Amino acid sequence: MNLQEAIQKLYTLQSRMAAYSHAAGLISYDGQTTAPKGTAANRAHTLAILSEDMYRLSTGEETVALLEYLDSCKEQLQEKERRMVYLLLKDIRYMQKIPMEEYVAYDTLLVEAEDVWHKAKPANDFASFEPYLEKIFDTVRRFAGYAAPEKDPYDYWLNEFEPGISKASCDAFFSALRERIVPLLKKVQVAKPVDDRCLYGSFPDAAQEALSYDLMKLMGLDLDHVGLSTTEHPFTTSLGSHLDERITTHYQEDNVASSLYSVVHEGGHALYDTGSDDSLAYTVLDGGVSMGIHESQSRFYENLIGRSLSFIRQIMPLLKKHFPEHFASVSAEEFWRAVNKAEPSLIRTEADELTYCLHIMVRYELEKRVMAGELAVHDLPAAWNALYKEYLGIDVPDDTRGVLQDSHWSGGAIGYFPSYALGSAYGAQFLKKMKESVDVDACLERGDFAPINAWNRTHIWQYGSLYEPGKLLAQVLEEPFDPQVFADYLEEKYTRIYDLPRE
Repeated sequence: MNLQEAIQKLYTLQSRMAAYSHAAGLISYDGQTTAPKGTAANRAHTLAILSEDMYRLSTGEETVALLEYLDSCKEQLQEKERRMVYLLLKDIRYMQKIPMEEYVAYDTLLVEAEDVWHKAKPANDFASFEPYLEKIFDTVRRFAGYAAPEKDPYDYWLNEFEPGISKASCDAFFSALRERIVPLLKKVQVAKPVDDRCLYGSFPDAAQEALSYDLMKLMGLDLDHVGLSTTEHPFTTSLGSHLDERITTHYQEDNVASSLYSVVHEGGHALYDTGSDDSLAYTVLDGGVSMGIHESQSRFYENLIGRSLSFIRQIMPLLKKHFPEHFASVSAEEFWRAVNKAEPSLIRTEADELTYCLHIMVRYELEKRVMAGELAVHDLPAAWNALYKEYLGIDVPDDTRGVLQDSHWSGGAIGYFPSYALGSAYGAQFLKKMKESVDVDACLERGDFAPINAWNRTHIWQYGSLYEPGKLLAQVLEEPFDPQVFADYLEEKYTRIYDLPRE
């Protein structure tokens, strides 16, 4: 086998892996959207078989020999092919350390856990979900021990979601934000309250769905390659490649802003994924490089763009079209202030920009303690409630609006949550850089997302997973990442919204 033949086999291997991922992704997506409630066991059976085949394909002798040969010739490979080999070998070396029966059993556990969580959340029944969550934490802790026995288990998983971060860096990041957010929140709480009554009323699902499609078109999403569905907890998934992207939302009949911003948030994820260069399709480089960079895009569109006054002015005609009676006398500025109202609340996904990171800090502290063996899964509800009282000053009335509110733990995403806060901070610095060459407000005022999307595609999206997050940030920002940029943005925005005195 010569080098060119090996490179061709590399692409063939990734194409097969993408096909398995496509099949497994469709099954998972179906389970979280339209599948009948009693079909979880059937999906688990199919996914177990697919997982076993994927494991054999990914770690088989032929695959390992191919990648090790290419790795030995890496100086002769193009940059993207070197990166493919590195990522594939990294995954293989991880999977080789996990016994196959445990790998397959864990995939089955996650299918079962998601099904139980979907039932437990509305029923306020943490007890039914607890044994599954305990097994999930036990498994991810054990898998981290297999993969990197010299490393702290939680550090291992933090780094898997956002390469380069650790408990130490997260502690420093959250500490820096807390120093700025908490005093600002106290000023907001004693200022004149914002009237957000215009967000509430009766908003039929059909009209909200029509609004969702208008928003997707406005953002520049390609509806031939991006689908929309509903689920309990909104998410975005790529099915096989960036050419097939699905976003979901959840309509609340009495609150128009909830789904509106879910669609814009998930739409940001979809823009990032579909913006990958077509040459990366069906390879491991297709799609976002990390969850922090991914969340920088979703929260960029949801908050930095979507909650700006310029954007609100553009969508007010859409709101008046779909809900003419409700919004007949509501101005863009009234709606802008309403969707930016800052106050401690129970639900992370409904939280304002100012308090959002406090929600993330709660989850981060709890994960850190459970992974360290300092907190039992059984005690998570009480610990959750205590931290919400300490960090946000509110009482949690039930587990539905408490420890059961997020789907991440049922999917095994332990270490994911800090990515949301990091993404918010990345996004603020991306916007600052973008404004050096793009008049963002002028684009939004005329409803033209093309220059904004083009900047993101040129600087971020097209590269997929070609560069590590740290390298991508350095390349885009041309200066060090600085969470104070995000804090400055929050201070400027909420000083304006609440007419706070400027120091």
